[in-house]
Amino acid sequence: MDQPKESQGKDLRKTLKNRHIQLISLGGAIGTGLFYGSGESISLAGPAIIIAYLIGGLAIFMIVRAMSEMSVEDPKSGAFSYYATRYWSKRAGFVSGWNYWMNYVLVSMVELSVVGTFVNFWFPAIPAWVSAAFFLVVITAANLMGVSKFGEFEFWFAIIKIAAIVAMIIGGLAVVVMALPTANGLRASFANWFTVGGGFLPNGLMRHGANGQWTGLLMSLAVVMFSFGGTELIGITAGEASDPRRTIPKATNAIIWRILVFYILTLGVIMAVVPWNAIGKPNAQGMVVSPFVQIFDSVGVHAAAGILNFVCLTAVMSVYNSALYSNSRMLFSLARQGNAPKYLGRLSKGGVPYAGVLTSACIIALAVVVVFLWPQFAFNYLMSIATISAIINWSMIMVTEMLFRRAVARGEGPGDLADKTGEGALNALHFKLPFARVTPWAVLAFLAMIVVLMCFSSSYRVAVIAGPIWLIVLLVSYQLTQRRARQ
Repeated sequence: MDQPKESQGKDLRKTLKNRHIQLISLGGAIGTGLFYGSGESISLAGPAIIIAYLIGGLAIFMIVRAMSEMSVEDPKSGAFSYYATRYWSKRAGFVSGWNYWMNYVLVSMVELSVVGTFVNFWFPAIPAWVSAAFFLVVITAANLMGVSKFGEFEFWFAIIKIAAIVAMIIGGLAVVVMALPTANGLRASFANWFTVGGGFLPNGLMRHGANGQWTGLLMSLAVVMFSFGGTELIGITAGEASDPRRTIPKATNAIIWRILVFYILTLGVIMAVVPWNAIGKPNAQGMVVSPFVQIFDSVGVHAAAGILNFVCLTAVMSVYNSALYSNSRMLFSLARQGNAPKYLGRLSKGGVPYAGVLTSACIIALAVVVVFLWPQFAFNYLMSIATISAIINWSMIMVTEMLFRRAVARGEGPGDLADKTGEGALNALHFKLPFARVTPWAVLAFLAMIVVLMCFSSSYRVAVIAGPIWLIVLLVSYQLTQRRARQ
């Protein structure tokens, strides 16, 4: 069994507090995908999108529980890659780590490339590349200051997003309870879920539309799953948590009710005020606006566009902040495993993997340049890799968890589990995955179904093709690095 050399030399500082990890885990599940992208998922499934978020949320919860089971027992930086190396193979650790790193490079690329549109809302004369460069430098500098500074940034970014959602929920419920008139002429009511545009399940489970595109509840699952990307960041923070056995379970268990409140309740309120078949459609000015703007516009609060623009700007900064943090820790872990150049394992006096931060920032900057020069190539092909890499990452987490349990049962578990074997060792786990004998297989089957459904979507079909190619690139890269290491 491969043993990562994670403990050699200086290590990361364990200064992330409970409030940091709680808000980091929450912020990871709330991004521009909810504020703007929710319109796409609603158009596919109608009010039944609530069921899609329940199903997808349960799957994501189990994935994070599997990760947290390992993180609580053996909190390490670069969690996915470290555990894959230790309990699977060095090759698996290489694939897991570099796949996750590339995923966040590409996600950062997209977020930074659109940040200019939010800045131009107020300052139209500022070039988009200037905005991207400014925020890249600011967030990179914040990450170099130390993990506590990262935690503070992410804490306040998350507070802003939460405040916007809570305000929308309260405002929407007030409209429903007081039966206020709306611009669309429809009385706000939760009954609208069942009476507007074909009812609760207007497109069925899966239906071939008149425009040639597939719609329905099943087709919305792919969009829903990728909106949850980032929740697994909890595993990365474990290596720098001051009390991982207390904070990681608390943050993980909170994910499920956060999904209920911040996704299901939010979208439920929106569809009670705005007809679901009007969400994501152009307004009177011919612009497609966020569902959040639509709900306030419908009752005459037209300042919502400016407020939401600010919230989305902070959401973009939050994504890049999290991406740079997780990528630098992943490179640090890969270097300690021998799966990346040694210089990436260097730490500053403050315990920051500065080499990983700067390297990731430079690669992300190059990726943003690619977006500005060849936007069609970047969004069609590079983002397809980011899309499928999430499925690869989640699948590897579930396989690794099963291998982790086998190692624990053999008496090869971490820490105080090392002297226990069999069921006694498994029962000694502090934060067990529910129904661990069947849950990993159920989640893997669900993820396989998502890949099949992606084949029916013109938006995701390229990702299915890119997935095997991307895996081959990673495996060939591993072989080349091993051959070079032996020479």
